[in-house]
Amino acid sequence: MAAPERVRLLTGAFVLASMAHFLHGLAWNMFLHLPGFLKGLGAGEQRIGVIYGVAAVTAIAARPSLGRVMDTRGRRPLIIAGGVVSTVICASYLLVHDLGPLIWFIRIGHGVGEAMLFASLFAYAAEIVPVARRIEGIALFGVSGMVPMGLGGLVGDMLLPLGGYRLLFATAAALAAAALVLSLPLREPPMQTGEPPRGIVAALVQRDLVPLWCVGTVFATAVCANVTFISTFVATTGIGSVGAFFAPYSASAVVLRVLLGSLPERLGPKRVLLPAMVLMALGLAVLTVAQSSGAVFLAGALCGLGHGYTFPIVLGLVLARARPRERGAALAIYTALFDAGMLLGGPLLGSLIAATSYRTMFGTAAMGVAAGLLVFFAWDRRR
Repeated sequence: MAAPERVRLLTGAFVLASMAHFLHGLAWNMFLHLPGFLKGLGAGEQRIGVIYGVAAVTAIAARPSLGRVMDTRGRRPLIIAGGVVSTVICASYLLVHDLGPLIWFIRIGHGVGEAMLFASLFAYAAEIVPVARRIEGIALFGVSGMVPMGLGGLVGDMLLPLGGYRLLFATAAALAAAALVLSLPLREPPMQTGEPPRGIVAALVQRDLVPLWCVGTVFATAVCANVTFISTFVATTGIGSVGAFFAPYSASAVVLRVLLGSLPERLGPKRVLLPAMVLMALGLAVLTVAQSSGAVFLAGALCGLGHGYTFPIVLGLVLARARPRERGAALAIYTALFDAGMLLGGPLLGSLIAATSYRTMFGTAAMGVAAGLLVFFAWDRRR
């Protein structure tokens, strides 16, 4: 039997799915600038948080159906349907000129498209990578999503002076359409065998998965603090830029995953998870005292290092503990945690900013990561 490190990861299907994921991710991360667009239409931080929350509510509501489809019909149908929805929705932002009903309908559609793509692409990748290198494979596949996080902010920084938000939205739609085309040749991986799926509720309450849902929610809320409010933080304080935060964020995560992606499986996932989440908390803490672009850059790098390991480690643990025929449901729940983080974190953190300051909000998010980490290890210690 081949040693784990020699099992091939870069198959044709893996590369093609990664390319589609990259383009979808770039289209998605162009909307890191959406808070600035909404603020230009007259929305305050709290309303921006609520508008983001609408997409999260829709995505969460869609998860049970998505999990059921993946466990019974496969991943590919959702990848294709999600690509169609994403393309149409990105183009629809061109029709928004005020804070009327249209923006709310579009955000609902964006939530559905994001839920379909996020869940199905990672589920697809998880099925085609070798089990012995699952965390490493997921981490490497995630690079195709981390790079766009940095590029989305930078590309937006370049496009906005040239053509404003209309050019940004049109570019996002074109990228989503290109990703859809790349997805068409993907073939469905073999369906898992074993006990029939019990449904998403059974996976939600499975005892050894519940601690992972807890730590995943804390991590997702921290990500929400960055994704939702870095743009308005920069605009309000004049410190740094969106690109100056997300470029090192994605770069540090990518370098970590490419060079040291096998470390969690060599040392043990939970041993690497602890320092990863500490780094995320430190990055948020730096934003509480940031006075220069260099500090914003450092915060982005620290948060990226934390994200680089935390996401694939927790996802790998979820897939290892879930029943084979319920991995679609388990992955739908895990990806829904990021929508839950947006749903809870967006309005709450936005309200905290309105009542206090950005620095207080980032400090609160940092303390939340630390507290969630302690709870997880105390809860999961028997494993």
